[in-house]
Amino acid sequence: MNQHDTDIIIAGGGLAGATLALALARTLPQLRVTVVEAFPLSPDALPESYQPSYDARSTALAWGSRLVFEELGLWQRLSEHATPIRHIHVSDRGHFGATRLNADDHGQEALGYVADNRWMGLCLMRELLQTSVIWEAPAEVRDMQPLPDGVRVTLGSADSERELTAQCLVVADGGRSGLREKLGFRVDEQAYDQHALIANVSTSHSHDYTAFERFTDAGPMALLPHGSTTRAGNTAALVWTLDSNALDELLALSDDDKCQRLQHRFGWRLGRFTRIGECSHYPLTLKTVDESVRPGVVLVGNAAHALHPVAGQGFNLALRGLMALVEQFRLATERQQALGSLPVLKGYQNRHRQDWQQTVRFSDSLIQLFGTDLPLVTTARDAGLMGLDLLPGAKRWFARQAMGLGGRRAEIRSPGTTSTERSSHE
Repeated sequence: MNQHDTDIIIAGGGLAGATLALALARTLPQLRVTVVEAFPLSPDALPESYQPSYDARSTALAWGSRLVFEELGLWQRLSEHATPIRHIHVSDRGHFGATRLNADDHGQEALGYVADNRWMGLCLMRELLQTSVIWEAPAEVRDMQPLPDGVRVTLGSADSERELTAQCLVVADGGRSGLREKLGFRVDEQAYDQHALIANVSTSHSHDYTAFERFTDAGPMALLPHGSTTRAGNTAALVWTLDSNALDELLALSDDDKCQRLQHRFGWRLGRFTRIGECSHYPLTLKTVDESVRPGVVLVGNAAHALHPVAGQGFNLALRGLMALVEQFRLATERQQALGSLPVLKGYQNRHRQDWQQTVRFSDSLIQLFGTDLPLVTTARDAGLMGLDLLPGAKRWFARQAMGLGGRRAEIRSPGTTSTERSSHE
């Protein structure tokens, strides 16, 4: 079909890039896929067993993301260390509004899951090492030139550079790599003037597999069930939004004082906070790229859109986008179209646009709505939270957003099938 060195080059071998590589290997095994990753890859260094760390960073996986991982053949292993979210409690600190979502009400065993990032990475790598995907690591994409039928990509390592040609370059190395800007994509940024503090905490009461979303006058706070998958434990993954001054003040406190400050902001629904682990933090900015494709290149994941973590939708949105791109590549292969041609990549962008726009609006509107203490606004939002409990249709819509089922997603199929797309599971 072409004389390129490889068919698809994926810049970035993190969760997004590795998931895309696995999906392509499962769906289009005839394609040659090359992943370029800055960190060295050593198959011999992969541990035989995984020992969870108290301070491990984690990701909230919506129910829709579980469905994708099931189709990729990854869920059985991944679920060994994925804590289910069976209840979601949303509240407004200092006001009466609250709503509750329960998995049983939707006929499912969970609304979502919480998994350690390192465990997800290990599961992906173990599967990828059994495929024909080629890894260039440690290396980075330093430049790209368009060709009439693809791209020429310059790869660099510590002491050398070389070039590879491909049909398409997929930029999947996150929102802070610089490659996106180097290639000339325009990024729209909206700073929230907040930081997210991430840590794992222990409480005197069991979380009972409940995720808490607590809106406060200083910003939203989330506590996600974390740890054991077989019993409701006492460990939760904390995402706490703070302004710069409050963050600096908090980081200067002892662990005991941090727990007391957290107690004051969150309340006593989980009893006493008894321990807080290693804290990390990053500034919160909504970043979007309206045009995420150019001839021969496409942005995915955080390189295309980075969201506020308020609704835990960042990775889930990225995953749906990856599956939409795989579906677009599958259709192009059937039609013998060049994978990097602008019509093919525009087709992906159109397929994914409504989903990311809807998810961005949903996340951003929560920040705007709960970011003011004007009396009329607080009354309206509290009534709205109560209304979710009283109106089945509205509550079902809210639940579908939380479960990552608000849009449409492409179906992973074995080669030779002909259907093109299906609606998300109800």
